[in-house]
Formats: sequence, structure tokens, C-alpha cells
Amino acid sequence: MQANKYIGDEAFIKMLEHYSCPTPLNVIKMRFAGAICSPNMNLRPTDVISSFWEEGRAPRLETKQEADLFFKFFMGLWDEVFEDVKKVEVKLPISKEKDIEIYCQNRFEEVEQGFVEGFFGGEENLKIPGYIAQIVDSLSEMATLYTKIALKGETSQATWDAVKHTDKVVARSIAFIIENSVLPRIEDIKRSVN
Repeated sequence: MQANKYIGDEAFIKMLEHYSCPTPLNVIKMRFAGAICSPNMNLRPTDVISSFWEEGRAPRLETKQEADLFFKFFMGLWDEVFEDVKKVEVKLPISKEKDIEIYCQNRFEEVEQGFVEGFFGGEENLKIPGYIAQIVDSLSEMATLYTKIALKGETSQATWDAVKHTDKVVARSIAFIIENSVLPRIEDIKRSVN
């Protein structure tokens, strides 16, 4: 059962705008997913939340009430993403973007700056099984593939088919990580704000 209720995408985007957050919601969701999947048990949600702003640019929360509400909203999203991980339902955010360059740039950010960055959580030397390391490395390679497709600027159906296929491979790779590395220890990875 969720401890905090997610306020919904529209209200959350308004909150991000209010706090001048440079990280878009689609990347935040994927970074939370990566952080939840991370074997770095010292990674706290507050560490991830602070990573959404450049160093030294995090918002100043003026009162305890404001801070409580701020973290309650973020933890509502964290709890929702945790449930998606638990159900192996982490998917790339739905995109209606028709411009292939923008679509691929968004996918690069979701995969590399979102999931992969969240997974490592600031640690470069995580102790993980070799097969999981290979899957995470392949996610970075697929993120780079999105960038290469975007740079070519081709908009043929074959190019879109390749992009959609890459989306499916990314989703399957994340599901593999969850099923083989996260679910066996799911009860041990519940994290709180503190």
C-alpha cells in the first residue's frame, strides 16, 4: 500500500515549474525507477531528488510545512514508481511526439540520464553480477543509438520501426533487471525520505 499518494502528472509538472526544476517529469520517473532498482543500498530518495537540480541550485524550502509537502509530493511519485517496479510494469513514458529528433532526444534522456543514472546513483563502482552489468551497459548503448538516429534526421517508416523496436528492447532489458536483480530482494529495498 502506498504511503503517499501521487498528485498526478499535471499537478506535478506545475510543482516542478514552481521550483524551477530543470529535469523533466519523464526523466524523473525513469531516474526513480533506476534508483529503486539500484543495488546501492545507501542511495536515499532525497539524494535522487536533489540530483534533479544542478549542484547548489536545489530550491530553498522556507518552512517545515513547505518541506514536508515538497517531499510528500516527490515520495508520492516514488511510491507509485516503486509499485510499477514491484509489478514489473516500468515502461518508457508514452510519447505522442511526431518529430523523430525530439522523440529520440527524449528517449536518450529517459534511458541514460533517467534509468541508468538512477541505477548507479552516483556510485561508479557498484558490485553487481556481470550479467546485470552487461544489461545496464546495453541500456547505455541503446541510449546512444537513439542519439545516432536523431542525428541522421531520417523520418522514414523503417527508421520509426527501428526506434519502436529499440523502445521494446529497452523495456525488456529493464524488466530483466527487475525480475533477476530486484524482485528477489524487493522487501529489502523499501526506502524512506530519511
